Amino acid sequence: MCRTFFPSIGGTRETRTLTIAVIGAGIGGLCAAIALRQAGVVVDVYEQAPEQTEVGGGINMGPNAVRILYRLGLGGALDREAVRPISIHQRRWQDGRTLQRAPLNPMCEQLYGAPHLTVHRADLLSIIASGFPAERIHLGHRLVGLTDKGDHVEAWFENGARITVDLLVGADGIHSRVRTALLGEEAPRFAGCVAYRGLVPAEGLADLGLEIGAQSWVGPGGHFVHYFVSRGSLLNFVGWTEHDTWNREDWTDRATIARALAAFDGWHPQIRRIISAAETCFVWALFDREPLPRWSLGRTTLLGDACHPMYPFMGQGAAQAIEDGATLAACLVAGGADNPAETLRRYEDLRRPRVTRLQELSRANKIRFHLPDGPAQQARDAEWASAGDRSPESLRWLYGFDAGQI
Repeated sequence: MCRTFFPSIGGTRETRTLTIAVIGAGIGGLCAAIALRQAGVVVDVYEQAPEQTEVGGGINMGPNAVRILYRLGLGGALDREAVRPISIHQRRWQDGRTLQRAPLNPMCEQLYGAPHLTVHRADLLSIIASGFPAERIHLGHRLVGLTDKGDHVEAWFENGARITVDLLVGADGIHSRVRTALLGEEAPRFAGCVAYRGLVPAEGLADLGLEIGAQSWVGPGGHFVHYFVSRGSLLNFVGWTEHDTWNREDWTDRATIARALAAFDGWHPQIRRIISAAETCFVWALFDREPLPRWSLGRTTLLGDACHPMYPFMGQGAAQAIEDGATLAACLVAGGADNPAETLRRYEDLRRPRVTRLQELSRANKIRFHLPDGPAQQARDAEWASAGDRSPESLRWLYGFDAGQI
């Protein structure tokens, strides 16, 4: 039998080599794969897409996740491609009045040993993929079924491939097929929000004198966020608006500059200038699920959006998937191969309280960010002006947490 050494707190111990299949080659799945591989596990990643690509715009990445990415050996590429925003600035939708403003860098690095970053999703996925052997990423593998045999898991794919592994991790997103296999079919719920998003060459907005920071404009029934990505060469924007229903066929004409401008009619001229400068605009509907009663069953578990999709209104969706992978690897180091099911239960017990709290806070922010003008909005603005809630110091519980230490 092949044997390896797992590093553990206080020393090393010999244990059987585990084989793990990660279903999904997104940000969370690949980060988990790297962390598991560094822990001495044999890992293969299976992705249903025929090519490894990422759509979408930017990501706000707090130091709680950046710390893990640095630890995985990805710091050099991150420092090269990502942007270090100086501040976060929340403003009023119509007149641009400052509601709260807080420093981000270099304060985050001073407090937490890692910066706050803004990065293009495609750049981030490429950086993470570079840290994992390409030959162990199997594209064009759409999972169609799995079964737990007690001492191993068998899984099979639409292309006819079959695998046998010790553990299987579902990192396959909100429409997770692993989740369905474990817990049954349940459609995600439309969250009542759609987002217009786009990327604008920074040079085309030079006259605005935008600070290298993140700006968030809040108003009745919506909010608008923008920040720099891709070494500062692009400005990423996302404009959220509330809607009662979503039907993809009804929204085919929504991904236009004109429709995005119509959605933010009457908002500050800077917002409309940014939208107008985009060559293309995409529309994205937000979906959600209630917190699951469990993530793991036998030798199979879930990670990221597969088990805890959350609104992006705490900027922690991708970060929490990255944290999941770090905790899972740490649990396997500590628990070894002796009782994999118990190890997965511990991973779930450690992660569920934190991500559930963030799911709840993200939902609450959807309401707070979109308050109609009136007494509740005025009370919110006064609270932000006096105390704030976005400074690195006030988010110590979030940014100071180290998911790799259990």
